[in-house]
Amino acid sequence: MAEQPLHEHTLGNGLRVVVCEDHVVPLAAVNIWYGVGSRHERAGRTGLAHLFEHLMFQGSANVAEGEHAALLESAGAAFNASTSFERTNYYETVPVSHLELALWLEADRMGTLPAALTQVNLDNQRDVVKNERRQRYDNQPYGTAFERLCALTFPEGHPYAHTPIGSMDDLDATTLEDCADFFGTWYAPGNAVLSVVGDVDPAATIEAVERYFGGLPPGPEKPASRPGELGPLTGVRDETLREDVPSPAYFAMFTLPADGGDDIEAAELAVEILGGGSGSRLYDRMVRRDQIATEVWAGVTRLASGQSLAIVDAIGPEPDKIAAVLDEELERFAAQGPDADETARATAQAERGFLEQTETVTGLANALSQNATQFGDPARVFTAPGRAAAVTGDAIKQMAGRWLAPGGRTALTYGGAS
Repeated sequence: MAEQPLHEHTLGNGLRVVVCEDHVVPLAAVNIWYGVGSRHERAGRTGLAHLFEHLMFQGSANVAEGEHAALLESAGAAFNASTSFERTNYYETVPVSHLELALWLEADRMGTLPAALTQVNLDNQRDVVKNERRQRYDNQPYGTAFERLCALTFPEGHPYAHTPIGSMDDLDATTLEDCADFFGTWYAPGNAVLSVVGDVDPAATIEAVERYFGGLPPGPEKPASRPGELGPLTGVRDETLREDVPSPAYFAMFTLPADGGDDIEAAELAVEILGGGSGSRLYDRMVRRDQIATEVWAGVTRLASGQSLAIVDAIGPEPDKIAAVLDEELERFAAQGPDADETARATAQAERGFLEQTETVTGLANALSQNATQFGDPARVFTAPGRAAAVTGDAIKQMAGRWLAPGGRTALTYGGAS
């Protein structure tokens, strides 16, 4: 995708606005990133960022409970929200004739959500989140693996030691006062980026944003962020779990460079070559040749305010053998690096991922909000393929030797030899 012209504007209250024209279809994607996620939660109140994602759909001063979703559905919108370590994201894609409805709804809940925040709403949405935790994590085979690995990888109290889903006890302890304080601290124009992509007129869109959002107060100065740096892991910390799972398995986590620099590009390509699908080294060794695993996968979670994460999942009857073969392949990769074909394939996969991310107005709006929020430059999204293509085999080898060393990871073993 060629770089597209962007129209940027900052309101007097600090809200950053990015508008990109795309006249292929008569749709408009509205995407707002708030710079708050689970890393900003305090001890004893984990899960509050994700809980707030749900509360934001429960009404505001001028929108009754249930009306936010009903209005968007009646407009033919596709909409949702998500929470991660570093941000919370709300988005809707609407027929362009309903763009102002989407902007008004987002502005009303940004400015007036506490007016509709009741104990009933809190109790209901707390139960929804707790049920989500049961269904997606606690009652799923290997469902808590990522959460457990984060707790093993990061020291207690570290901003990334807990995941966005939070704990049952902390959710139970959350009060209306906690919610009001959280909203007042983080849900403010000065802590948000609003991107609009689609069949829009940039000047008219910015004028509409000014009309709906311009009167909102900027909010307080954000609290200082706790540092998230950790560096490469040393040693192997392994926890064995005797849970009722379909098959024994081995899960490993490595730290990687923070997002935003050249090093993460090389490190992510290294992970792709090692375990990114059926053409990877680990799949070829463990599944095809040694037949010690039925599934192997590796992927990266990029983090901008601390170390990014790589995770390797391998399902197979003998986790101890999987761990030993993983060490062998990591050592070989660190010593030899990738060949030219592996580097070319990994670079092509990175370009494909970029195209998939930005091929729709919805995806492009999200990518613009991300790059504006985390790096201060929405246009940075368009340089992603070039950044990946510039990575050399030597850089991949160097990153593998530093961050994916055989003796530097945390691991979970499910079952295994007794």
